[in-house]
Amino acid sequence: MHPRKTPEVPLPGQESVWDYPRPPRVEPSNERVRIVLGGELVLDTTDSLRVLETSHPPVYYFRRQDFRPGSLIPADGSSFCEFKGPASYLTVVGGGIAAERAAWFYPEPMAGYEELADRVAVYPGKMDYCEVDGERVRPQAGGFYGGWITHRVAGPFKGGPGTMGW
Repeated sequence: MHPRKTPEVPLPGQESVWDYPRPPRVEPSNERVRIVLGGELVLDTTDSLRVLETSHPPVYYFRRQDFRPGSLIPADGSSFCEFKGPASYLTVVGGGIAAERAAWFYPEPMAGYEELADRVAVYPGKMDYCEVDGERVRPQAGGFYGGWITHRVAGPFKGGPGTMGW
């Protein structure tokens, strides 16, 4: 059985991912974001960009220089976003752990997404944990998408079985 595509009714203070646009919107965020890998803090910042796209939880992008020095290493592979363009991957290193292809960036983002240049997104499910304003993030289902689920967003979310056509 395929999961329902019927949007959940947002609670007070929540955003519905079904109200996010397509093509996606980029917006600044001053939420405090912390990323921990191998028991080591690899990022602690209040300067991020959220990419908001219909049916997806937000993806957070961070300034490369805000990561702990040495925590981002180039990795093999690439992918392509119809809106943002070609993406390259990074291995995230922390506390003696190397999370392969756990982050990505757009070296030359397409028109409309230029502000993502030199910004890095991280798969929360490949880290020990990620926090947004002190709340632990739940990763978006599936192995491809890198959305960050918090109490702030209402779904359902693309990524799980039966949702690829959403």
